[in-house]
Amino acid sequence: FSAEQEAQALRKAMKGFGTDEDAIIEILTKLNVSQRQQVLITYKSSIGRDLIDDLKSELSGNFERVIVGMMTPTTMYDVHELRRAMKGAGTDEGCLIEILASRTNEEIRRINENYKCQYGCTLEEDIVSDTSSMFRRVLVSLATGNRDEGTYVDAALAQQDAQCLYEAGEKKWGTDEVQFMAILCTRNRSHLLRVFDAYRGIANKDITDSIKSEMSGDLEDALLAVVKCMRNKPAYFAERLYKSMKGLGTDDNTLIRVMVSRSEIDMLDIRREFLTMYGKSLHSFIKGDCSGDYRKVLLRLCGG
Repeated sequence: FSAEQEAQALRKAMKGFGTDEDAIIEILTKLNVSQRQQVLITYKSSIGRDLIDDLKSELSGNFERVIVGMMTPTTMYDVHELRRAMKGAGTDEGCLIEILASRTNEEIRRINENYKCQYGCTLEEDIVSDTSSMFRRVLVSLATGNRDEGTYVDAALAQQDAQCLYEAGEKKWGTDEVQFMAILCTRNRSHLLRVFDAYRGIANKDITDSIKSEMSGDLEDALLAVVKCMRNKPAYFAERLYKSMKGLGTDDNTLIRVMVSRSEIDMLDIRREFLTMYGKSLHSFIKGDCSGDYRKVLLRLCGG
């Protein structure tokens, strides 16, 4: 890998008349995130221009958004997406839920630091001013990045948690959402998996079915996302991708964000889950749903 060579090749692809989009896709998809960052710096030092500005002026639409996303460091990409979800017209609740429910404590800590540096206010302040009621409290809780990340399971406590959840929802008139939040947003993964098993024994139904019948709207979506990420994160992302493409129209925000942010983390697992869950490959789904350079670059990120 030579950052110098790749920088020159990118400049060549954009210089003069017309842009060689295929060359840009070819160069950027074979590099990983940190190599792309090296190319960014080298481009500026050896060519004296800003690579992202050049890409933005040459490309457009969803294709441009994918390429610029690929050129953005992982944490900053999440930061930009969270900000866009709150500062645009309306709130993109799905984006807030997806990022905050699926990232590790360490990732969330970095997001918080960078968010404050970038925008001069905290992520929590923006969440509080942009969302309301119990949904807001769940997001604030997830944004603290304070989940227990150990693997210790206290069987008695797991049983007690399951009973608490049952009594906070199915068993009573109305729902005690705070109990759900306290358990689902703070306990470690191994413990929660045990809780979900115990819950099924007590309530005779899956925790996800209870959340669906007890809650609604954004709060329901947020707690379901937490449960799904605990059980099987790649399956959660496979479902996000499927929903972004099925039916009329495409939810490009979600499609781009998941493909860019997971491409180097668990894309192979997501592809496997997608095939298992929907009987069609992610590759074929993208192929049928997108077109042009946008499709080409997404298929490269998908691989296979």
